[in-house]
Amino acid sequence: MNSPRVLLLPGWQNSDAGHWQSRWEALHGYERVQQHDWQRPLRGDWSARLQDTVVDSAQPVVLVAHSLGCILTAWWAAHSPVAKTRVQAALLVAPADVEQAHIRNLLPGWSPLMLQRLPFPSVLVGSQNDPYCTPARTQQMAQAWGSQFVDLGCAGHINTDSGLGDWTDGHALLQSLMKD
Repeated sequence: MNSPRVLLLPGWQNSDAGHWQSRWEALHGYERVQQHDWQRPLRGDWSARLQDTVVDSAQPVVLVAHSLGCILTAWWAAHSPVAKTRVQAALLVAPADVEQAHIRNLLPGWSPLMLQRLPFPSVLVGSQNDPYCTPARTQQMAQAWGSQFVDLGCAGHINTDSGLGDWTDGHALLQSLMKD
């Protein structure tokens, strides 16, 4: 079997150079799914880009999503006929609750959340003090998506500001998920 192609799915405004996703891209050669507009994300456009990338892949894919990338993963998986057969697994980190009023206003068109079981194995990593999603809501997403839940404690939005550097523990989670 081909080794999987790891696709990075950043959230709104992309992941900056210090973000663990960018560091993994540099360290491990993972591929970022480039979106047409990082500042004004449209769910349909982002979903179409992910669909094209997965369909065009010669090997199975593993998705590594952060923030809005998690919401994209759930929406896309619920609508794509290839999600079940082409995606090996997903690591979902710090999903943004797009149904919160202040986020819904910033990101129109991303609500409601898709809360149905993902057709592939997944791990959702959440934080107790994420400003974009309450711990209860993060656990609700994990349960709805059928994801194993990992509580990272007080790690903010699990981004550059969280000071994770290369986030080796997160990469170990990904490696474990890819072996299953």
